[in-house]
Amino acid sequence: MFSYEIIQSLNSLELSLYEYIMTNSKKVIYMRIRELADEAHVSTTTILRFCKKLNCEGFSEFKVKFKMYIEENNTKKVSDDISETINFLKNIEESDLDKRLNKLCDLVRSANTIVFIGIGSSGILCKYAARYFSAIGKFSFHIDDPFFPKNFKAYGESLVIALSVSGETPTTIENVMRFKEEGYSVASITNSENCTIAKISDLNVPYYVQPVKVNYSDITTQLPVLYMIERIGKKLYNQYIIE
Repeated sequence: MFSYEIIQSLNSLELSLYEYIMTNSKKVIYMRIRELADEAHVSTTTILRFCKKLNCEGFSEFKVKFKMYIEENNTKKVSDDISETINFLKNIEESDLDKRLNKLCDLVRSANTIVFIGIGSSGILCKYAARYFSAIGKFSFHIDDPFFPKNFKAYGESLVIALSVSGETPTTIENVMRFKEEGYSVASITNSENCTIAKISDLNVPYYVQPVKVNYSDITTQLPVLYMIERIGKKLYNQYIIE
């Protein structure tokens, strides 16, 4: 229902509406359009435009389809369908996401030091990214400890790359703000550009895949993030060879 192409077509108000709907899914299916407009702080016109982009004639049809979508995704069995990931990879070239990746590559190339920040599964990817970038000749390190000391300063051109699925992890936000105060440039890779970390970043690269949570744990696929890390690393390595 919420493909990458559809989400990418949403404007900032529609993205805000999307985030509210996904956070309050069980509540939304029983709301009137005016109630949703008031709760999500958008107009009814925005809601109807949002519904149209999801191929729904109106809000009533959207609620029916959304209820079916929720029921399908609330089954105990987690889908192992890889079509979403394949679709992501097939459509990345020449897309807005591709352009943002190129900009991130330029930022990495011009920085003397790269700092990857994240916790949980994102923290594991930070460790991998720092090792990967260091292997191609770009000095990098990672911070996956929420209580890592923050009393150090940047020297030279430095770039922080924050990894977070939700973009709302409090400790990651705190670390990003601390680095911004010290003059670091900040880029982020998140599952949505309508989140706090994306908004406080100089550059955000969103990937938009279906969030998956089981027993209060987030097991959303990290393959898009892994792809981005390796693609940037390889582009940098090729640039170094040419030089």
